[in-house]
Amino acid sequence: MTVLSIKASPHDASDRAPVGPMIEMRGVEKWYGEFKALADIELTVRQGEKIVLCGPSGSGKSTLIRCINHLEAYQKGSIMVDGVVLTHDARTIDAVRREVGMVFQHFNLFPHLTVLENCMLAPMRTRRLSKPDARALAMRLLERVRIAEQANKHPAQLSGGQQQRVAIARALCMEPKVMLFDEPTSALDPEMVKEVLDTMVGLAADGMTMIVVTHEMGFARQVADRVIFMASGRIVEENAPEAFFSAPREARTRAFLGDILRH
Repeated sequence: MTVLSIKASPHDASDRAPVGPMIEMRGVEKWYGEFKALADIELTVRQGEKIVLCGPSGSGKSTLIRCINHLEAYQKGSIMVDGVVLTHDARTIDAVRREVGMVFQHFNLFPHLTVLENCMLAPMRTRRLSKPDARALAMRLLERVRIAEQANKHPAQLSGGQQQRVAIARALCMEPKVMLFDEPTSALDPEMVKEVLDTMVGLAADGMTMIVVTHEMGFARQVADRVIFMASGRIVEENAPEAFFSAPREARTRAFLGDILRH
């Protein structure tokens, strides 16, 4: 599946029945020492919604999504994921992480395990799946990201784009309700970007709730329900893609888009 093969209006909210929020962030603030990385973040993400976060380097995009599954601890405000209020308690952190998959800029695959073993490990350890059940689940999801033929290879034998698709399959093996993507194509050679974006487009078409940190504005135009621009740890502007790109309201948004769309 390619970006062009997706329906012309994947972000038409009228296609979906109204549902409750999957993620709620209220007044979230995060410091690194004296540096405020996030300031008064207010964000609601509905089930099945696709959100793209963009902005300059250091604007807080990655910090925001890492707070959602407590890879980063926040100091103020509240975060709720699928009805679970995220606290510093290990039980709530585990409960949230079971529902939230994450794909990083770098693939973080275990080099000594095969592709299949990488995907089977977490379901067996965390969800207590039997080895045959974990294998069947892993193969189904490797098929979904179109890389099942590489199941018995080790990560070093794969291209960067293939490794990132394995990382997506591995996250999906936990059967999450939300997928977070932290610049998943920024470490890839240009010719490998499309295969990863196509995989993400497929997930979006299947109705996965997604928050994607990316500078791939073509992906944002095609797939996002909302595009959010961040700067200096704040949400500066958010809108549906058509309005966001055609008539940005804020000067900082216009300057960012002018710069990134020139390249």
